[in-house]
Parts: sequence; structure tokens; C-alpha cells
Amino acid sequence: MRQLIRVLAAVFLLVCVCFPASSPADDRTFGVTRVTVSGPISPAQAELLDNALAHAVRQQSSMLLLVLDTPGGLGDSMRAMVSTILNAPMPVAVWVGPAGARAASAGVFLVAAASVAGMAPQTTIGAASPVGLGGAEIDGTMAKKVTQDFTSLVRAVSEARGRNSEWYASAVTESVSITANEALEARVVDLLAQTDRAFLVQAGRAGVLHEGATITFDPGQIQITDYEPGFRYSFLSWLLHPQVAYLLLMGGMLGLFIEITHPGSIFPGVFGGLCLLLGLYAMSVLPTDVTGLLLLGFALVLFLLEIKIVSYGLLSVAGAVAMFIGSVLLFRDDYGTLSVPMSFLLLPVLVVSGASAALVYLVVRSSRVERPLGLPALVGQEAEVLDWDGESGQIFLRGEIWAAKRASGDFSPRRGMRVQVVSANALTLEIGPLGS
Repeated sequence: MRQLIRVLAAVFLLVCVCFPASSPADDRTFGVTRVTVSGPISPAQAELLDNALAHAVRQQSSMLLLVLDTPGGLGDSMRAMVSTILNAPMPVAVWVGPAGARAASAGVFLVAAASVAGMAPQTTIGAASPVGLGGAEIDGTMAKKVTQDFTSLVRAVSEARGRNSEWYASAVTESVSITANEALEARVVDLLAQTDRAFLVQAGRAGVLHEGATITFDPGQIQITDYEPGFRYSFLSWLLHPQVAYLLLMGGMLGLFIEITHPGSIFPGVFGGLCLLLGLYAMSVLPTDVTGLLLLGFALVLFLLEIKIVSYGLLSVAGAVAMFIGSVLLFRDDYGTLSVPMSFLLLPVLVVSGASAALVYLVVRSSRVERPLGLPALVGQEAEVLDWDGESGQIFLRGEIWAAKRASGDFSPRRGMRVQVVSANALTLEIGPLGS
């Protein structure tokens, strides 16, 4: 009996050595939802982050990975994204990559707010000073208010994450920008990794702090799934760019002006109305100054008045000036938001103003041409024979039915024939063959 027990024990030890039991941790997967944010920060990117986080919660992911490459953008959208990251029910990791990417301006705040932050080699971060429209400096008291507001935000966020708050503050006050290696040495970011997966591997080994607990995971547990934003995000990202919104607004104004001055054109009115509605929607989301919109509308009114009032071009010049000033004032830019360069504004203003002035000239010139009125105006017009009997009959002309007779005895009209009005006598028209 003892010998049997010894044999069973030996077999059990051999099995344990050859087939070690896997730990529960090895069987678990660490789900990571990955979302890419590239280009300027706008409400479209803020909505993308919210949707990606909601998707990660539905998929029961353990972490949201934000792959970032941005030159900056809207201050309000950046604040919304920072709030989303700070209040997320799971850790939100931010990796600036791939090589050549940057986290500038608003991107600095997103990196500062991340649960764990990393960068790829050959990437940069910094230059978070608030600027005005087209990259211009903000002067006076407003500059101090905006700078202090941004500095306090980035300092508070970076301190809460245990990063170098002094550098983050200098990125706002002094527009400092550094490379990925410098950022790692200065404790601006936590990790340096060539790829996003390598970044996650390092983060899992070092541990990610979330809600007072340190989360660790093994490389083999990482399971990355991409969040696909779909057509809505792509369309909004395109539409909510200030330059696109501005072009839509100007195109809409030009289309409606053509339809008003040339009724019945149809396509310019439909196309212009669509562009105007899309442009106004973008303006309702972007930080738009109502004074700029009013000046653009006033410019359109001045061009229309040029048709009715003899001003020798003065109203058109005033309209062009109002359009330019309205374009400059159109976007309110208190927080270093997306910019429209001054050079970009000149071409649309010149095109729309020139086209409007040309249309006004054509309308005025055509209105000065004397045209026959009444019955004489019908002479030479083309008509269709509705009914004919002998010497007389009825024709269809300009939506009306007229009594008609033939102008010569050798001409024989018949039903459906296209004819030409030769003369008009009282309410009876004389007709002949086309070209007569």
C-alpha cells in the first residue's frame, strides 16, 4: 500500500513539473479600445472621444488608448476633451505618434490629462500659448486672462497626474516646445515607445494609476480593438473647419445673389441655399462673431441696391469693404482656436465681390436696353399651331392661346407645326413659316 502511494505521488509531481497550471491572471485579457485623433481639435474631435469612450464601456474594455497627432485647435473643445479624460470610468492613455507627429497647443492639455502619457521618437510637444485669429498675438488684459486661465488648467491637471507642472506651465506662458527624448527626461511624459503596442507593454509593466489603484497587465493579455468613427465624424470634421465653413458661407451668398438677379436659374439658388445652410450650421458650432455675419449680409444688400440706385459703383465698393471686414471679424478667437489666415480671406472676397459686381453690371445694362412692349413684342416669336381651318386657327404662344391667320396664301399651317409670328393686328396674329 505504501509503495502504491509513493508511485502515485511521483506521478503527480511529474505531471505538475511537465504541465504547470496557468494562473488566473494569464487567462484574462486586457481589452484596449484604440481611437486616433489627428488634425485640428474641434467639436468633431470632442464628440469622437465621447463616442469612443462610450463604445469602450459597452465593449467592457479596460483602457482607452488615444493616438494623438494635432497642431491644436478650439479651446472649448479641448476643455471638453480634458474633462472627458479626467472623468472617464477607465484609464485613458495618450500616445503621441507615429514618428513625425506632434502634440501642439491644445494637444499639450490632452497629454497632461492622460492617465499614462507616451510619445514616439521623433515627435514633439509644446507651443501651447493662446493666439488670436490667424496666429496673431492677443493683446492687453484679454491676453493675461486667457494665459492665466490656460496656465492654471494645465498646472492643475499635470500635478494631479504627477508630471512636471512647471514645464507644462512654461509651454503656455513661453510657448516652449521639446522633443520626445527631452519630454521623457523632463517628466513631461511617462514613456517613450516606437509603437502604440510597445507603449502599452511598458505601461502594463510600470502600472497605470486609476482611482487610487495601480493597474498592471502582461503583454500577452493586451487585446487592441480599433474604434471606427464612421462617416458622421469625417463629415463633421470637414464641415467644422473654419476655412471650409467660410467658403460654404461665401458660396451660399453668391448662389443666392445669382438667383435673385437672374430668377429661374434654379441651380445657383438650390446650390447656394444648401451651402448657406451648411455654413450657418458650422457657424453655430464654431466661435462666430455675429457682427461678422451681419456685415456679410449687409454687403449682399449693398450689391442688390446697386441694381436699383445709380451710385456709379460706390455701393459695390462699399459692399466689397463690408465683406472683407465681416470676413476678418467672423470668427471670435478668445482661446487660440482654429484660425483662418488673412491671406486666405482675400481670394474669396475678391471672387465674390467681382462676380457680384459683374452680375450687377449685366443686369443694369440689360435693363437699359429698350424692348418693344405689348403686341409688337410678339412679332418674331415662335409659336405652335393648336388648331387650323382654312385661313385661320389658333396658336399657342408664351403660355397663351391666340387667334391667328396666315400671312400668305401659299403657306399651309397644320396642327402641331412650329410657326413664327409675322405681324400683330388687334388680337389676331399673322403667322408664317419659321425664319420668315
